[in-house]
Amino acid sequence: MYPYLSCAALSTLNPNPTDNCPLYLNYATVAALPSKVSRHNSPSAAHFITRLVRNCLPGGINRCIVMVCERSEVFASACALARAFPLFTHRSSASRRTEKKTVIVEFFLVGQNNGPIEVETLKCLASATEGVRLAARIVDTPCNEMNTNSFLEEIKKVGKDLGIVPTIFRDEELNEKGFGGIYGVGKAAVHPPALAVLSHTPDGATQTIAWVGKGIVYDTGGLSIKGKTTMPGMKRDCGGAAAVLGAFKATVKQGFKDNLHAVFCLAENSVGPNSTRPDDIHVLYSGKTVEINNTDAEGRLVLADGVAYACKDLGADIILDMATLTGAQGIATGKYHAAVLTNNEDWEKACVIAGRNCGDLVHPLVYCPELHFSEFTSAVADMKNSVADRDNTPSSCAGLFIASHIGFDWSGVWVHIDIAAPVHAGERATGYGVALLLSLFGRASEDPLLNMVSPLGCNGDSPDEEMERDSKRRRLV
Repeated sequence: MYPYLSCAALSTLNPNPTDNCPLYLNYATVAALPSKVSRHNSPSAAHFITRLVRNCLPGGINRCIVMVCERSEVFASACALARAFPLFTHRSSASRRTEKKTVIVEFFLVGQNNGPIEVETLKCLASATEGVRLAARIVDTPCNEMNTNSFLEEIKKVGKDLGIVPTIFRDEELNEKGFGGIYGVGKAAVHPPALAVLSHTPDGATQTIAWVGKGIVYDTGGLSIKGKTTMPGMKRDCGGAAAVLGAFKATVKQGFKDNLHAVFCLAENSVGPNSTRPDDIHVLYSGKTVEINNTDAEGRLVLADGVAYACKDLGADIILDMATLTGAQGIATGKYHAAVLTNNEDWEKACVIAGRNCGDLVHPLVYCPELHFSEFTSAVADMKNSVADRDNTPSSCAGLFIASHIGFDWSGVWVHIDIAAPVHAGERATGYGVALLLSLFGRASEDPLLNMVSPLGCNGDSPDEEMERDSKRRRLV
């Protein structure tokens, strides 16, 4: 009966942009995605997949989703499906439930290369979707549970799974070692700030990559305190670090060929007797001095320490920082597209392509330090931490503050991803950033699927070309 009903239902669908039709007694639903998307959207229509599943999936203990798509859209579709099933809940009904809910996902491939999905591809999808859900769970968890101590436990757990012992600097040790940004932001909190690093250093690596995540487990704004309407939701200010953790776990499990360091800048921006005051001057890990004129511009301070450490101590060739940095990002690039700011035009293009391939959409910001960095001019220090003119591309300026601590003339690649808006959809975390990092750096992975969704892909490479590339300095873009 169901095949007949499905065919009849399909003939009634008129997606604009989507449509759905319930089947017999609402036991099943057939849904249609947009027939085409614009150039700034993902061909997979990933956001619509998540929305349709959340709204249309019938209830029950055992449920099944059949996803019809092309092979090139499998990765993005799987990550979109994962976002529809968040892990964190404290509803009392959930604790009383004895049955475990199960959702089975099947892929039916159409178009070219529509053969069965390989086992190694399924393993990659499992790693990626687990990473997405891990990141979303951390972001959804409130700070009375996900404080800096708890976040460090999450990092240690991932390290244990991968056989990696993290490097951790905490509390006064941060101050002694010169991490004035992280220490200054987190010193007023009950749970002390920390810098943690997970390092994957395989034999044969040809370059060193650092992912730096902003992990502000809660942001009151400090003494420049937020209002009662803007403070709720600030548990999400650790979204960058959560994404880095989920992506690091997934990409190392799938085999990463280069040195990869995940740097977590953890702090709670709290209020107390030890709070940083406006007018205070901090010396950051770069050695540069910063006059604080807004304690609510704290993310750039912790990330400045993180990228400086990645440059000076880890010897990174490529540094990518990811952060819920500015509310202005949602105005600049919207709710669905993260903002990318980088010193390298090729990487800017690569981020956009990777976003379309994986469903974590990205759009560029203006990179022009010679025009914009003067916003941070200070009479008594190397710079202030917040702009003079909030109408002058504040999201770009916030990113430039971070870049200034490795230097605008640094010869390496620096990429900044501001995920303030896409880190959540409504009141739920999305796990944004995990799929993007896996796709963007897929060229350095041993996994064929991640190679395929990387900005270059691997469809046109012959074995000789692949060998020649790996015998030299590996190029991701």
